[in-house]
Amino acid sequence: MPVFLIDPTQKTITPVEGGGDLAGVRALIGFETVDSDEIGANGDRLYFDEKCFIRQTPGVGRFQLDSLAPVAGMGVLVGHGAQGALQTPQLSLTALIARVKFL
Repeated sequence: MPVFLIDPTQKTITPVEGGGDLAGVRALIGFETVDSDEIGANGDRLYFDEKCFIRQTPGVGRFQLDSLAPVAGMGVLVGHGAQGALQTPQLSLTALIARVKFL
């Protein structure tokens, strides 16, 4: 199942496989402590390292999606279906690129 990986260090947003469950999302982000924010009414959620600012890892880029708080490190955009099942995001790659600002 494709999801979108946001890499602020490389300043890229790419479709990747592997976010079909929470373990896959954690693997893409690189940390066990993940949190998410809803980014629209369609069920899409942005997952990120819950402790991204506490870690203060040098050289890690940051990004902001719409008016959400900036995120340090990787982000993964995943869709949510019935009963919280993870699925391909409804948001297109082009629309996501237009909504992300690298800091």
